[in-house]
Amino acid sequence: MAKKKREIPHFELPIIETHCHLDYLKEHPLSEILERGKAVGIEKVITISVSPDNLDTVVSLTSNDPCIFGTQGIHPHQAKSFNDEVEKKIRENLKANDKLLAVGEIGLDFYYNNSKREEQLEAFKRQLQIAIDLELPVVIHSRDADEDTIEILKEMAPQMKNKGVIHSFTSGPELAQTALDLGFCLGFNGIITFNSAENVREIVRLCPLERILLETDSPFLTPVPYRGVENAPFYLPFVAEKIAAIKDVEVNDVLSTAYQNTLQTFFTGS
Repeated sequence: MAKKKREIPHFELPIIETHCHLDYLKEHPLSEILERGKAVGIEKVITISVSPDNLDTVVSLTSNDPCIFGTQGIHPHQAKSFNDEVEKKIRENLKANDKLLAVGEIGLDFYYNNSKREEQLEAFKRQLQIAIDLELPVVIHSRDADEDTIEILKEMAPQMKNKGVIHSFTSGPELAQTALDLGFCLGFNGIITFNSAENVREIVRLCPLERILLETDSPFLTPVPYRGVENAPFYLPFVAEKIAAIKDVEVNDVLSTAYQNTLQTFFTGS
């Protein structure tokens, strides 16, 4: 007989899902995802835009439920599709909708190189400039690009009124410390529950609790003990629980601090 998986823990304090892709979730209807999330304490959900094709989709999703918020931005995988017209749409959408909280998902990914490095660098810098101009935070993706990410952030972050987060942090301690020194938060998800992810747990130990944000990056990176099924915001309590264990603090300390961190990062101007 297959071993029964643990039930999802339900804590009394509210949780904000800072990074997911609701339009990518296929296993359950949106209404069920939100209902199950609310049942385990998920108060707000930020769904992230990644390409010209889902900018308007994310806008539409924010009108489905008061708990759904969104972003506008082009992922480094799609940097080749970033142009003046896309930039104009991002700017206009962000100005027109106060449920769009940040510029993202933007950044650099030199692991897959789905877009050329030059295209990624240009799209990243131009979208950081959008954040500067509109005084919005950013949601940054960085993979195998620590050196360039550090250089660009040192150049542009001092101009940013609101900083944001390096999400799904899997980079090295130098980028972590640089981001923290510049005022960014670090986002952690189900990766921290993986046996092979001791390097990421080391960053959790390094990062002050006051700079940690909780995310799932669903439908990807489902935490233990649910690996192998589609991820969703309602698995977020496992991430909070693991952070508490890594840092040897109470789960409520993680939840209350991460909640305040998220409000300060994304909701102070909304």
